Amino acid sequence: MYLKNEIVVPSRNRLNPRGDVRHEDSTVSSSVQSCALIEGSTGCLTSHIATMTPKHCFLGFLISFLLTGVVETQSAHESLMPQRVHFQSRNFHNILHWQPGRACTSNSSIYFVQYKMYGQRQWKNKEDCWGILESFCDLTNETSDIQEPYYGRVRTISAGIRSGWTMTQRFTPWWETKIDPPVMNITQVNGSLLVILHAPGLPYRDQKGKNVSIENYYELVYRVFIINNSIGKEQKVYEGAHRVVEIEVLAPHTAYCVVAETYQPMLDKRSRRSEEKCVELP
Repeated sequence: MYLKNEIVVPSRNRLNPRGDVRHEDSTVSSSVQSCALIEGSTGCLTSHIATMTPKHCFLGFLISFLLTGVVETQSAHESLMPQRVHFQSRNFHNILHWQPGRACTSNSSIYFVQYKMYGQRQWKNKEDCWGILESFCDLTNETSDIQEPYYGRVRTISAGIRSGWTMTQRFTPWWETKIDPPVMNITQVNGSLLVILHAPGLPYRDQKGKNVSIENYYELVYRVFIINNSIGKEQKVYEGAHRVVEIEVLAPHTAYCVVAETYQPMLDKRSRRSEEKCVELP
């Protein structure tokens, strides 16, 4: 006596064409293969478990376990992926920023950064940002061709699980960098104020080692405002490309504050305002 790998369904009485009763045994094969063909689903394993022999039950459990493991692993990869990966750029200092993935609840995650120029196939590793704990990476030198578009991407490893890559949108430094306001120096000259403006500094140097001016890349307009502190009134006293401005016709024994900003006509963008510089005239 032995067990066969099939289930015999109790016979049913059925009349044949001659009117005799014929006993018909219908055999149901519980093939794991046929089960697996149903769209890769594990549901068939549950619905057929009652009709499966011990050997097939074990195979069904193994397939169900493997399928569940794949889904859980994929879910873990997705939940670990860094969020909000983007560039922040100020005066062409281009820094890649991101936030931890949804499943990253500890500080044990490490990050890996790559970059490339638009049109390139091969991604390049940023060696200084390969296996770091910080959630930012300085890509200023790697994105120094400011009129070219770039991409960055980040992945993480946490608790031995590696996430997929999260990529930035296209980033072009010339279009997207934010320009700081000018630095001001103020000197009193015979009842007037002499305002000297300095363009924001850049991370680049020329062949002689001198700092490159931002005016090499943009047409800049400087706006200067003066505030009479005694009456709290603000007035724009200058708008133009010159960086030395004299403010005249000021009342004696009065305190004044001066602020300035830069404006880029081509892009219709202006900087935030500088810090106030205040003086009191004798």
